[in-house]
Amino acid sequence: MGFIWSLIVGAIIGVIAGAITGKGNSMGWIANIIAGLVGSALGQALLGHWGPSLAGMALVPSIIGAIILVLIVSFFLGRSK
Repeated sequence: MGFIWSLIVGAIIGVIAGAITGKGNSMGWIANIIAGLVGSALGQALLGHWGPSLAGMALVPSIIGAIILVLIVSFFLGRSK
């Protein structure tokens, strides 16, 4: 059950990051989950584990990390077109 909960929270973090950056419409739900999970790991590695936590993910650093990840990926994908 913990794995499914992590996927749900990762998807929510990815959706929030996509909405903040304005890139969420072009991302599918799988990309939102990946952005949320990878962004969470990135944000917590860079910023630590502070603020409210859900499913083992510190929400504020996770959202910031996901925003950074979405911006970096969209920058490189936008350049290749």
